[in-house]
Amino acid sequence: MNDDPPSIALADPSGTHLFLLAIMEKRPSDSDADIPWLRAVACRIQDDPGTFLAWLEEILVDEESVRAAAKRSYWHPNGFAKIVLHASADFRIRLHVWPDSEKPSRGESNPHSHRWEFASTIIVGEGMHMVEYRETTEGGKPHTRYRYGADPADPAALHADGEARLKKVYSPHVLRGEVYSCDTRIVHTVRPIDAGLTATVVIQGPHRTPTTVVYCEPGQTDDQPNGELTEADFRKLVGDVVAAFSKGAVSCR
Repeated sequence: MNDDPPSIALADPSGTHLFLLAIMEKRPSDSDADIPWLRAVACRIQDDPGTFLAWLEEILVDEESVRAAAKRSYWHPNGFAKIVLHASADFRIRLHVWPDSEKPSRGESNPHSHRWEFASTIIVGEGMHMVEYRETTEGGKPHTRYRYGADPADPAALHADGEARLKKVYSPHVLRGEVYSCDTRIVHTVRPIDAGLTATVVIQGPHRTPTTVVYCEPGQTDDQPNGELTEADFRKLVGDVVAAFSKGAVSCR
């Protein structure tokens, strides 16, 4: 990768960064950021890292952008950060960061689905290990099923929704430079392959379903509060990702 800064203007007169302008130009419609478009955005990040990195750097030097992004971001109970870089009605761009550690994180270790489709790409680190599941009446492991998003007054609450047995059906490894996409039917777990700094960019589409499911093994508490992500956390994490990605960007595979 060429380490020289991009020789292009960072934004149009409206203040919208070229990275966002470029991806929105190719969007199917204002309300249908579908999986092919989500995957195309993920590939663009790998194939044009300079423009994506310039956008991250522009966010880092703008106090209001840092403040707003940190406010809508948080630490997952398992020790990684879910950072929302861009939020609009029809799509979001999230940066998930697993800091350097002595041992690999558990990641998102509870099998779960999503209310929205997404595509993700690993930009720092070796990659991610996924396991996909389905409910079964025979075999598998027993879990308690919870419904997420069922309470309009507390959309982040988990509500018990019976018992289920889960069976593993697929275990993909997604390596740096590759794209993984997921629709609302898939139930999976996600964790980094190694213990070093790992970062994925998640391009999230609009909500397709009102609720989703989370499964916990028997005896496991459903009380797993998120942690506050400070502006200092945001600067440190995004800065580390920018430095690492700028050294090791690869073409989309």
